[in-house]
Amino acid sequence: VQFVESGGGLVQPGGSLRLSCAASGFTFSSFPMSWYRQVPGNEREFVASINSYGGARNVAGSVKGRFTISRDNAKNTVSLQMNSLKPEDTAVYFCNIFSAAFPWGQGTQVTVSS
Repeated sequence: VQFVESGGGLVQPGGSLRLSCAASGFTFSSFPMSWYRQVPGNEREFVASINSYGGARNVAGSVKGRFTISRDNAKNTVSLQMNSLKPEDTAVYFCNIFSAAFPWGQGTQVTVSS
């Protein structure tokens, strides 16, 4: 199992980024997927999830109305569109299956700063 996250970077408050995660080593279309984030010194926290066929989504209250999760089962990818970014969104972002049972990837750093 492998997750490769990409798309992070430095963005000003109010800006947007789109993160992508390429998954391999398991039957991607059978699993609900999630994005998580972690600030050094803090526990990893849930950001958003999507069911196996993309028909149901859920996001954390702190990002509701700003972040949107999507998936492409043909390409084994899950994405996170992040709009209206705030400094408190600064973190390393990871993807995993919803239960977070698989090994973590390296993540992608998102820094929101002026």
